[in-house]
Amino acid sequence: MDLVGACRAFVSVGTRESFTVGAAAAGLSQPVASRRIAALEKHLGQPLFERAARRTELSAFGRDLLPAARRLLEAADALEHEARTAGLRPWRLAVPATLPTLALARLVTEARALGITLEVHPAEPAGRTELLRTQQVRAALQAVPPDEAAWTLPLGLAGHHDPGVRRVHLDALRPGRGSTGTPRRIWLQPEDDVPHVRNPLTRLRDAAGLLPAQLAAAPDLATAAAEALDSGDLLLCSPVQAGELGLDWRPLGDHPLARGYALTTADHSNPQSLQTRLYDVIARCLGATPAPVPAPAPASAPAPAQEPA
Repeated sequence: MDLVGACRAFVSVGTRESFTVGAAAAGLSQPVASRRIAALEKHLGQPLFERAARRTELSAFGRDLLPAARRLLEAADALEHEARTAGLRPWRLAVPATLPTLALARLVTEARALGITLEVHPAEPAGRTELLRTQQVRAALQAVPPDEAAWTLPLGLAGHHDPGVRRVHLDALRPGRGSTGTPRRIWLQPEDDVPHVRNPLTRLRDAAGLLPAQLAAAPDLATAAAEALDSGDLLLCSPVQAGELGLDWRPLGDHPLARGYALTTADHSNPQSLQTRLYDVIARCLGATPAPVPAPAPASAPAPAQEPA
């Protein structure tokens, strides 16, 4: 039984003391209102109305239940209002501060086409974590190790000059004996100054025999990019970023590195539904390649028939 619908018919008829008028006020036909009230009476076990030929009057039981039925309708109406409001409430999403304005604008418009209103808040990795912790945003694209990520971007080294090689090996940056110039440095931007990127790169630096100062962290992307543009230094970045900055990008030859991103919600609810709907949209915004759908295995061909000897 539709308890809310039955109570709506009961309250409307009971308030107006007329099945005809009450049904019309509730947007129902009289037979439908009568059936709903009869079902409610059966459910509650007692009649709600004293039925007579020319009048409609609440029973004592009906008068006692009318205030509770009104409260039920108020609660149901409030629930529907909250549901509509929640559906329209924007998803405040913390995103990497390195994303260009055009990419963010496309993210918002493509999400809107899917019925999702996004309000983006660019921030560095630590800032996104803080926005999430203080619930200033509803969700965030968090920096995570690649094996925990929904989206990944390859990282390599980019410089102002074409290196003339397909891959960059760190030992090529090792200062030679008697070298007096400033050794070439690798610059980390804040987006990559996270343990799962910085720590393996530090180990690679040490294994290649580079000086500690040859791996440097910049306060922002503009500073890191300026160092790469103004000298022979290199910027650790994604191929998309290198293209935006006009730098020549090469993958690392020593060990592959990647940025990883996962969608996390502030209330620790499961973000799977939102992530599934926005998966391709976020991938395009980040410059990541969505994971390919595995192709079905081809049916095995039947073995050729053996000719009789």
